[in-house]
Amino acid sequence: MTQRPKSDFLHVMAERGYLQDCTDLDALDARLAAGVVPAYIGYDATAQSLHVGHLLNIMMLRWLQKTGHRPITLMGGGTTKVGDPSFRSDERPLLTAEQIGGNIATIRGVFAKYLDYSDAPSGAIMLDNAEWLDSLNYLSFLRDIGRHFSVNRMLSFESVKSRLDREQPLSFLEFNYMILQAYDFLELFRREGCLLQMGGSDQWGNIVNGIDLTRRVAGAEVFGLTSPLLTTSDGRKMGKSQGGAVWLNADMLSPYEFWQFWRNTTDADVGRFLKLYTELPVDECDRLGALGGAEVNAAKVTLANAVTTLCHGAEAATQAEATARAVFAEGGVGDALEVLTIPAESVGTGITHLLVATGLVKSGKEAKRLIAENGLRLDNALVSDPNAVVTADALAGGLKVSIGKKRHALVRLAE
Repeated sequence: MTQRPKSDFLHVMAERGYLQDCTDLDALDARLAAGVVPAYIGYDATAQSLHVGHLLNIMMLRWLQKTGHRPITLMGGGTTKVGDPSFRSDERPLLTAEQIGGNIATIRGVFAKYLDYSDAPSGAIMLDNAEWLDSLNYLSFLRDIGRHFSVNRMLSFESVKSRLDREQPLSFLEFNYMILQAYDFLELFRREGCLLQMGGSDQWGNIVNGIDLTRRVAGAEVFGLTSPLLTTSDGRKMGKSQGGAVWLNADMLSPYEFWQFWRNTTDADVGRFLKLYTELPVDECDRLGALGGAEVNAAKVTLANAVTTLCHGAEAATQAEATARAVFAEGGVGDALEVLTIPAESVGTGITHLLVATGLVKSGKEAKRLIAENGLRLDNALVSDPNAVVTADALAGGLKVSIGKKRHALVRLAE
């Protein structure tokens, strides 16, 4: 497409950097301009929370709704039992039905912060593919659905081909995943009139399969649209930090830590992330992204506040900024600082043991290296002795532990 899209949704997708590939951009644009289009993204329940890596596609659903269309959030209660092999080097651990159900229950709350699940024409709906996948008859499914799939074509998709080229095993269970995901699209078309599936670019093969199956079985024209798989400018996978995944649920990652992740964005990524993860006007994103020197720090605070407000609320964002100011500028603690607890038996065993017990480091060796590199402070005082002992009195009111310049926590005794 060389001209400006007719539909507001595709205009936003292109202007803000969400658009990677589309199966038929002109036809989709015309359909979006003609009326409400239901569109879905699927989310497998492999953990108790989604993480920042999912946030870009959640924002796509939010923009879809803001431009007058209907988002469908599809929970993978069925497909999680198989596991998506796309661009993985090994098979995902298989979860029990109880674990999957528990994960779905804790994931659901995130979507309500970004989408309106009302009865309006553009009101979002949430479905679980276990509703139709769990009851499939295997022989009937093979006969009615499996016959539409070419194994030769499935083997040619990059997500599968890259696994086989590395001579890494791909189980028959995993190989079925793309068929089940394709069937999801057909089922959503039948049930909800869904015309569009979106996802990351690693889902392209799965999406194309669903489009082809829906055309063959239902004779319908449906569409696929993918977003780029993001890495930060320094090459790290988006959504990962030194402490692990950046979770969206507050009980798995505090709003302060979430805010701090965005505040620590690399200078070169600020403008791009403002466009993708906030609703600030594009011109303002470009202006903030072009700032340099000390001024770019103000842009990072704007980014952190805007993203945290969407995920955790304005009060959490304000409190996180105040805590960051107290910790970094004033040497204090702040109300939103992450609080970690350690059992009483860990007291008096040395600072390296304390760091491991809180999860701030993974091993005593890592703790000693941190101290040797002058990377540890207790209540803002540099620690140089790896054998230093932390007393119960020091922990009574909470001990501020600083790992380098960016990780801070308050450590207390467990009650």
